[in-house]
Amino acid sequence: MNANKRNLQSDLEKSDARSLTAEDYQEIPELDDAFFLNADEHKNGVLVKRGRGRPAGSNKEQMNLRIDRDVIDAYKAQGDGWQTRMNEALRAYALTHGLLS
Repeated sequence: MNANKRNLQSDLEKSDARSLTAEDYQEIPELDDAFFLNADEHKNGVLVKRGRGRPAGSNKEQMNLRIDRDVIDAYKAQGDGWQTRMNEALRAYALTHGLLS
């Protein structure tokens, strides 16, 4: 037994020697479709992020932009989708002022 196992202060040999029985597996819940729908996917040991970020082919770009706090608060007060509404307001302005065609 190496020094690391001694520091654990447990009987690892006894634990390693124990064999599993059918009763041991009965306490493990069966994995249903709901589990796999919410599970994380890994490829080559790397987590594949799901449901986050822009969809493929999106023409939007992330950037830093300083906007007055009262303007942000006004949009946020309208609820979810405030960033989309702010983008639509900027687009409308750009269209009416000849910045976009």
